[in-house]
Amino acid sequence: MAAHDNSRRLFSAGWLFTRRSPERASGCSAFSLSRPGARDRRPAVGCELTQTVLHGYMDGELDAARAADFERHLISCADCVAVLEANESVRSSIQRAGLYERAPRALRQKIQAQIGGGTQASVMPIPKPASLRWLAIAATVLLALFLGWRLPSLLPGNSENALASAIVDAHLRSLQPGHLEDVVSTDQHTVKPWFDGKLDFAPPVRDFANEGFPLRGGRLDVVRGRTVAVLVYARRKHLVNVFVWPTTPTTEADSEPVSGTQLGYHWIDWRKGGMEMCAVSDVNRDDLADLQRLLVQ
Repeated sequence: MAAHDNSRRLFSAGWLFTRRSPERASGCSAFSLSRPGARDRRPAVGCELTQTVLHGYMDGELDAARAADFERHLISCADCVAVLEANESVRSSIQRAGLYERAPRALRQKIQAQIGGGTQASVMPIPKPASLRWLAIAATVLLALFLGWRLPSLLPGNSENALASAIVDAHLRSLQPGHLEDVVSTDQHTVKPWFDGKLDFAPPVRDFANEGFPLRGGRLDVVRGRTVAVLVYARRKHLVNVFVWPTTPTTEADSEPVSGTQLGYHWIDWRKGGMEMCAVSDVNRDDLADLQRLLVQ
């Protein structure tokens, strides 16, 4: 039986329901009751179907079988009938109210005059916002600063700067929690054997606690693709990383120290006894130079 039959009537136990189309409602609710006083009765507890099925039934969203089941339910449920009548009454009132209003002709003419008249609106070019120009300028400045910091280390003849950049980067990585030491000890006889079997060379490990540079430990690190030894020293509340690796046949066995500053960190590099060493820290230059002199003794 179709759920949207506009002239459906149901009879049971003295109840009469008539489903009318909106066009024939004529101000009446789509469901009317033939028993006097039925509108005034309400059950103590509302029917669950008023929340789950009723609105779908009103909007014609139920299939024929479910619509028929709900209509049979209406025969014995005064609560659903009351809610359905109330909703249909609101719908009919809204339809009769004529809430839609056409725009006045004067308003239409005024809008058309503002956009140039006629049906075709003139196309205005969209100006480029000034903020985009400033953004482009800022990006150019940042790129120039980055290249000014990194480009010298990439050019031929600037191997020292390239090495310093790699060392400072490794130093910054080591300051992250858990990255500073692989072996933690102030005893050089504990730290030095720890490197055995992990490297193809033996780094010189010494403790300078009496000179104000106590040994804290050591670790392995990678600098420019090579595994190196790192000795960690303390200087008051500062940390000093000393990177150690053997020299290559193309480099001099010994060299005078070369120092510099990158990103606020001081570094000093030298070669001694077939080993190249580079110390980096945020201590002042004099303290770093003192540690370098102790290491070359």
